[in-house]
Amino acid sequence: SLPPRTPARQRSRDDASCAVVMPTVNLNRDRLFAALGKQYTEREFDELCFEFGIELDEVTSEKEMNSKFLGKEKEEDDTTMETAGETGADGSDVIYKIDIPANRYDLLCHEGISKALNVFLGRCPTPTFRLVEPVNGAPRQKMIQKPETLLVRPFIVCAVLRGIKFDQARYDSFIDLQDKLHQNICRKRTLVAIGTHDLSTVTGPFTYEAHAPEDIEFVPLKQSEKFTAAGLMEHYKTDQKLKHFLHILEGSAVFPVLYDANRVVLSLPPLINGAHSAISLETTDVLIECTATDLNKAKIVLNTMVAAFSQYSATEFAAEPVDVVDAMGETKTYPDFMTRFVEADPAYINKRIGVNIEARDMATLLCRMQLPTKLNADGTLRVEVPPIRSDVLHQCDIAEDVAIAHGYNNIEWTIPPVNTVGSQQPLNHFSDLVRNEMAMLGFSEVLTWILCSHDDNFKNVSRTDDGNCAAIVANPSGLDVQVARSSLLQGVLKAMGANKDAPTPSKLFEVGDVVLIDGTKDVGARNSRRLLVLFSDKKSGFEVVHGVLDRIMVVTGAAGTGGMKNAGYEVVESDEPTYFPGRQAYVMRDNKKIGVFGVVHPDVLQKFDIVNPCSILELDLEPLLEVEGFSLASTSLLEQAAHI
Repeated sequence: SLPPRTPARQRSRDDASCAVVMPTVNLNRDRLFAALGKQYTEREFDELCFEFGIELDEVTSEKEMNSKFLGKEKEEDDTTMETAGETGADGSDVIYKIDIPANRYDLLCHEGISKALNVFLGRCPTPTFRLVEPVNGAPRQKMIQKPETLLVRPFIVCAVLRGIKFDQARYDSFIDLQDKLHQNICRKRTLVAIGTHDLSTVTGPFTYEAHAPEDIEFVPLKQSEKFTAAGLMEHYKTDQKLKHFLHILEGSAVFPVLYDANRVVLSLPPLINGAHSAISLETTDVLIECTATDLNKAKIVLNTMVAAFSQYSATEFAAEPVDVVDAMGETKTYPDFMTRFVEADPAYINKRIGVNIEARDMATLLCRMQLPTKLNADGTLRVEVPPIRSDVLHQCDIAEDVAIAHGYNNIEWTIPPVNTVGSQQPLNHFSDLVRNEMAMLGFSEVLTWILCSHDDNFKNVSRTDDGNCAAIVANPSGLDVQVARSSLLQGVLKAMGANKDAPTPSKLFEVGDVVLIDGTKDVGARNSRRLLVLFSDKKSGFEVVHGVLDRIMVVTGAAGTGGMKNAGYEVVESDEPTYFPGRQAYVMRDNKKIGVFGVVHPDVLQKFDIVNPCSILELDLEPLLEVEGFSLASTSLLEQAAHI
């Protein structure tokens, strides 16, 4: 029932299939069309979504979604989709599943999509969000943060929605938006956790504190008895939803908790709210709080929640500010509804898109994308970015919205002015030739991870970290991804240790990149392509890896033609703790160290649970690519050797 794809539609959707999976929002068709003020056929609405840069992924029904959730088999009928989409023949509401760009948090609910589409279609202006003070001169609500919270979740932001009017659909959308944000920008509550409370049931000022889990006691949401925080951690281990968030607090000496002025617990972030302040359909005043480990993301989440549902407030698109006294005693006001301004060059935008649009027309197009724009005296664009558009960071983002509003199908197909022929990068081609040569020598290739643990990169191979020899990963997700490897050795040794029961001799090799600190590079580090060869048997096999070195040097042309007097490279005694004393050497070429080989020290083998002796060759391949007379035109290094 969907329309045939035009070339632009086909191209954009094929590209999207290779990208990150986008969030999907389930919208009630009839409610959405009522908000848009028009009834669309499925074909018409699919085209509207494509024009706006989102995609109608599936048309289903509540009954069919419930059947899938319960694991029931659906009858195979080619007309099911069309019937359900057009008439709702199963008696339930028709649901549109819409794919949303991952960075458009403002489109993760019915309210955001309907408002954005109405602005895009010119049916209403871009909303102006503002803060309003409490009525009758009442003081603002206040949230006081205690210093001990810095140990767990160091940030909190808050806002109040007054006079909000809920019905069942709005309430469900309100809860669903929280879930979508938790799964998306909040990274499953690790970065931000959202709490919503019925303000009429609690009394300010509120405090954000942290206590030992045994000292926190309250009745959690959907429960009737009191639990301590420690008891809740045990109770929720069998909960299908909340058990996935327990790890955030596990092992922490203190748990974050929010109290009102009467010491009533509002929430235990990031796990659960208190039952006392739970919102319902009768709630009119809502307190929204976001605790976080990332302040910027917390502000984005708060702005998204408030902006989406402030249209139901007593004062449309308005929120009541909350004063947050942080752990340092400084008072800050949230939500931050300040607009930003981005300067954009029309020439840059036209070049990026491949069109020729006048600056004034660009301003009109951007207004359709909720980006009010004015022309500067010098002809540039001054784009006003509302608080809901956190995705706009650079003028390339402005160019994208101009392209969407202009219409991708309206962009002319052109042939690039420069014709080029694609080919492999020389280093990659050279690496493939080395791989072929190693395979012909009877070695098996392994591929290991570029990220590894700090111990594997240093301690386990008897190397010392001087703080300037490896790129360290900030905030690693686990012990195995702490460092970008500075050698191929540890990865191949781990592979050997995991396969110690394999028949001997073991002959492994890897060609891959390592990361080295380099102050001359703009990022402070560079990649280096290396070859690592491992031979393991009941005897060390030192002569085997030495033979591999000689072979690689010969076939790459690095070996000279004058015998020992002009070998093209030299072997110099080394003294590295990774290798056995007296059974190791550096490979030197043009007075530069390009590799090392030797028998691995027994202490290192023990760290990787390897039982047989191992000999290693680790060689930098990039200097060999620069060998005079070497050509990449041949298909094999063996052919290169025939010409040397």
